[in-house]
Amino acid sequence: MSIVIAGEVDFPIGNRDTALAGARDLIAMALAEPGCRHYAWTADPHDPGRVHVFEEWDSADELQFHLEGPAYQGMLLHLSQFTILNADTRKYRFDLKEPVYGPDGVATARFVSEAAA
Repeated sequence: MSIVIAGEVDFPIGNRDTALAGARDLIAMALAEPGCRHYAWTADPHDPGRVHVFEEWDSADELQFHLEGPAYQGMLLHLSQFTILNADTRKYRFDLKEPVYGPDGVATARFVSEAAA
């Protein structure tokens, strides 16, 4: 069962880009951890202080390993230097994943495998 982390972290304008640049090695560390499928911290093109967080983990155990490890702990320490104004991250657990585009090539909100069941 996969887990997705999604959220936003807000910094004072002028701090975001420096915070992201300095986090590059920590992001690379996380990406190399077992079970990490995606680990992206990206600048919001519309809000000069906001960072979007997106992570995907293969399991809760692998996410827990990350949360207790040096990449996550290092990220907390690193980001604390840049005055976090707000942080809202959420975790989602899911057991069904399909492409947005169905076999007919059309984007759909419906799950094809559920319709077949």
